[in-house]
Formats: sequence, C-alpha cells, structure tokens
Amino acid sequence: MKFPALIVLSCFLTALITHETHAQQAVRARDLGIPFPGKTGRYNAITDVPGVKVGLTTLISGEGNLQTGKGPVRTGVTAILPRGNTYDPVFAGWFALNGNGEMTGTTWISESGFMEGPITITNTHSVGLVRDAVVEWQYRHKHFLPLEETDGLFWALPIVAETYDGMLNDINGMHVKKEHVFQALDSAKSGPVAEGSVGGGTGMVSHGFKAGTGTASRVVRVGDTTYTLGVLVQANHGGKQQFTIAGVPAGPEIKSPKWKMKFGEIKPGTGSIIVIVATDAPLLPHQLNRIARRVPIGIGKVGGHGENTSGDIFLAFSTANPKASRRDAAPKLDMVPNDHMDPLFYATAQATEEAILNAIVAGRDMTGINGNFVPGLPHDEVVRLLKKYNRYAGK
Repeated sequence: MKFPALIVLSCFLTALITHETHAQQAVRARDLGIPFPGKTGRYNAITDVPGVKVGLTTLISGEGNLQTGKGPVRTGVTAILPRGNTYDPVFAGWFALNGNGEMTGTTWISESGFMEGPITITNTHSVGLVRDAVVEWQYRHKHFLPLEETDGLFWALPIVAETYDGMLNDINGMHVKKEHVFQALDSAKSGPVAEGSVGGGTGMVSHGFKAGTGTASRVVRVGDTTYTLGVLVQANHGGKQQFTIAGVPAGPEIKSPKWKMKFGEIKPGTGSIIVIVATDAPLLPHQLNRIARRVPIGIGKVGGHGENTSGDIFLAFSTANPKASRRDAAPKLDMVPNDHMDPLFYATAQATEEAILNAIVAGRDMTGINGNFVPGLPHDEVVRLLKKYNRYAGK
C-alpha cells in the first residue's frame, strides 16, 4: 500500500518540526536536577564528536483500533553518519549483552574491523526495507569506493538495528518506506539532536515510561590530548521496578498513570536497547570492542539487566585515522595505548546512563494502537525523589 501524498507530507513535516523544536526546547535529564559526573560537549550529544551527523524521520498518524496497513502509526528511522557525507570507512567494534534483537552488518565488522557506511535504527519489522534503502542511498550518492577497474560497481553490508514498537505502532503495516530512510539520511546534521518520541525511537518504551531516542557526550583528557565521546541510544528496555535515577529507587516510588493495554500487561523487562558510541579518540577495532563492552555499565546504573527477552546490542566507532581503509598502500595509524583507556571507559558508562535518562525524560504520554497508553515520566515526581534522597543537583 502506498502512502497517500497528504500522509507523506504530514509525516515529513512532523519529522522536521519535531527535530527542530524538540532539539531546542525539550526538557533534558540535567534540567530536572539529576546529577551526572563528567564534562559534556557543547550539545551533550553524539554530534559533539566532530564530523558525526544525525538525521531523524518521525511517523505519527492515526488513532483508535489497529487496522493493519492503515495504522495507527508510531514509528520512524534514525540515521547516523560517522563522517557526514564523506565516504571513508571507520574502525568499529560491537558487543551484544543479550542477543534477542538484530543489528545487521556486524559479522563483517568482526572480520574486517571497519564500518563502511551509515548506521540506521528503526522498528523490528522494517529492518529489511531500511537495509535495502541504505544500499540504494549509498549508490545514488556515490557513498562507496568502486571495485577496482569498474564504474559504479560496489557492495555494501549496511548497519541496521532495531527495537520493537508493536505495543503502540502498526508494526505489521510496514509504514516505513524507502523515502523515509532517504529523509533521515539526507537530513542528517550536526548540532542538537531531538530526543524522546522521534526517529526510530518514536514508539519505544523504557522502564515503564515513554522513551525512545536519547543522546549524551563526554569530553575527556587522555594523556596530553582531549577527546570527545558521544552516545546515542534507542531505549525500549527495562522494568519499572528496577528503574533507578542517580541511585534513587525511582521506579518503585514514582506515582504515575498506569499503562493501558488492550491485551493485558506486558512482562517487565521486555524490549531492547540499541547503543551507538562515537569518539574521535584513535582507537583500533579491538579497543572499540572494549568500549562497546563498557556500555552495559551505564545501562545497569539505570536498572537494565539484559533480560532474556531484550535485544541489547552496542556498536562503537572512531572517526580518527582517516583513510585507514585505503587499498593502495599500508596506512599509518595512531592509537591510544591500552593503559590510557580508562577515561574513555568511564565516559562510555557515564554518557550511556545519561543518554537513557534523556530519552525517558523527553518521552511524553503516548496513545497508540487500540488505545494502548504509555505515560511519560512525571518530572515533578523525579524532582521530589531527588530531594528526598539528597541527590538533587538543581538550583
């Protein structure tokens, strides 16, 4: 079924409006007085890493009972371009805490150490379409290095990750189309990044509250050099009873409206989280694997435990060492000594924790298919609890 032009236009305008206003006006975790260690970059976002760009397409339309193929629609696509529009593969590594999920292209990262294109994140049943659209986008934009002695021939194994939004979205209606993937990729930019119910995170839920897309960054000193590390999450994981904010047992104590689900309660801990880590520190693939394995520390601080039904998959990449993938000569590489990596480990855990909380803080009440309702995090309750436990960092 093709989207009527009006719906496509509406969705496109929604994406643009959400991206612009959300990025500039939404309340973030620090605004509630939640204390965080570490120094952030300018935007406290993955885009603080020079060259990294993020694009979002948000699809929200319809209400009422589920009509497969018609809606309601609560979904989207998130795109991350490691070096913006420049094709230059980056060193990468990945790790799965629990593998009940998907991130395509990871076996080639394990084999080669390189990530050779953009990263996209969407809903579970749109992975295939998004993957194919990324290949077409790379071809159209010549975002590849042709095979030797050919004109335009190339191969690609795109990185596409997912979490499940079927509680709020008509996930079997296949509403994500290739034009929505193109929009996310073409609109990718540096600067502030929208959070909450935007992009691939539009229909996502975390720790019992509406969540979705979140981001954060840290600036660290390694030896005599300053580096930036940024994180972007698509949070759709965790149970309410385990939800923790700055050491405060927020989930058990927060008073909030209950979920409304037509088919009963959802098992606590059901869901997934995708985490993307970017840095300009010169790290080689084995070191980026080490970075990816530190992501669960930040997840655990918020209350995630890698439950059986959760797809917790993480990818880390470095924008250092340009032209490292050259085929015509041996590249000259820089790397941070292993003995100096602790600041980057701390930054990974800290930025992951904050990015998750930013996603949840930005998430607002949402009603989706069949009148299913998920509440946003009540900000006043968070402030009350932080003050109760002497953890409030606000003015």
